[in-house]
Amino acid sequence: MPVETLFFSLFLAFIAGMLALDLGVFDKHSHELKFREALIWTIVWISLAAGFYFLLMFKGEMIHGLSTVEDIKHVVEKYRHPVDIGVLDFEGALSVYRQNLALEFLTGYLIEYMLSVDNVFVIILIFLSFGVQKMYYKRVLFWGILGAILMRFIFIFLSSALIQRFDWILYVFGVFLVFTGIKMFLERNKEDKIETSKHPVVKLASKWFPIYPHYFRGHFWFRNKNEGGRLYFTPMFLVLLVIEFTDVVFAVDSVPAIFSVTRDPFIVFFSNIFAILGLRSLFFVVAHIISMLRFLKHGLAVLLAFIGFKMLLHVQLEGWGFTTVHSLLVVVGILTVSILASLIWPDKSRKKRKGVSELTGEKPVS
Repeated sequence: MPVETLFFSLFLAFIAGMLALDLGVFDKHSHELKFREALIWTIVWISLAAGFYFLLMFKGEMIHGLSTVEDIKHVVEKYRHPVDIGVLDFEGALSVYRQNLALEFLTGYLIEYMLSVDNVFVIILIFLSFGVQKMYYKRVLFWGILGAILMRFIFIFLSSALIQRFDWILYVFGVFLVFTGIKMFLERNKEDKIETSKHPVVKLASKWFPIYPHYFRGHFWFRNKNEGGRLYFTPMFLVLLVIEFTDVVFAVDSVPAIFSVTRDPFIVFFSNIFAILGLRSLFFVVAHIISMLRFLKHGLAVLLAFIGFKMLLHVQLEGWGFTTVHSLLVVVGILTVSILASLIWPDKSRKKRKGVSELTGEKPVS
């Protein structure tokens, strides 16, 4: 078995074990996830991502099974890592490679995690629009994340194969991200709405599946004994489909964004997955502090625009010596500024959105 396949298989086995532990041990019964529990799980997932960063820092060569200087040079050239191996011996080249790989993972993780917050806003809106009970949020998010992992795997490795063959695709991604960033900035104050009956996913699913008009004890489907065991899908199944569709839409932004940091599909996948795994607990944390993130949309818009321009000018930036460290500093800077600005200049009216107040159980402040 190739080293890459073995490492990838072990990674997936570890993730599957963590998800099974979360679902089977800590979530035997559906319940509303409180802020404290969500915060603990958020810290757990962030800690696991930090642990993976240190694994890459000290054993990053395990991913591709590198054992010689020639192996390192081949991978650096193949994935265009912004490092100069030069005449370094194996230990020196390995140290440079490990540090850059770890930084690429960390930068990609922060980008995906930051963009995931915007995804949380939409998921909140979906739950409220479909009237899902709070005790079932966690279950829907769990299965939504499993679907997201599968779709990200396909999207990432397909995109990597295309980029390896057609370098100009990076420019297409760059233009798209700049456009998305500008659009997000212009629409930052626009209030999103979801008309459930008119949503394209709902209309398509209703056409092909027998949909029961009411929720049925948190199930996605059930067999109606009164109709000879006929199979029905519930509105919760529609919610899951809408969330999966939403993740595909967000992946179109976030996956190309990480390809601006690294072209190594394994690092793109790892950074994506760690951010996605933390999305469920992040959802409940953000739901409680969403009113404090006044300038987050501004920050996300600037981030996407920066990443887009970085893709469009990647040749020039490489010539100027723009490295992964610089990308990381810019990403952290944008995130820090947007959070600090939200804390320093809070919304004076302090009027919470109705949806968020309903979600957290808090009363709107008048």
